[in-house]
Amino acid sequence: MATGAAVLRYRLYDLDRIISRTLAYGLLTLLLGGGYAAVALGLGRLLGRDSSVAVAAATLVVAALFQPARRRVQTLVDRRFNRRRYDAAGTVEAFATRLRDQVDLDALHTELLAVVDQTMQPATASLWLRPGRAGPGPTGPPRPQPGTR
Repeated sequence: MATGAAVLRYRLYDLDRIISRTLAYGLLTLLLGGGYAAVALGLGRLLGRDSSVAVAAATLVVAALFQPARRRVQTLVDRRFNRRRYDAAGTVEAFATRLRDQVDLDALHTELLAVVDQTMQPATASLWLRPGRAGPGPTGPPRPQPGTR
């Protein structure tokens, strides 16, 4: 009872997330279970009823389809039931597309803070940039000074 009271009082579980994941994994289980049965039965008819090759092939097909199917089902469920997450993912994806063509650091700074504010909605947001090196050359991590690791 104490755990239930703590969960309800302090909102420790986000019910939207639980519902979204339950729907996604339930639908994924149905799809992959049906796919496994279809492949195993189809190959079982072709190769013979007691063929272990049919079971192995069905298992490999379902294992290979799990991650792509999970991503698509989760996106479908999020689009329908968790719109905020779906919209945030779309905003970040659009920003990543614009980022490829952006060369102005000030515009990038402003746009990055706007995207973070829109998707995460923090109380405050700031971006600190390390000063660049003078002159041409590759940018990368600083080289360690002699005698340091």
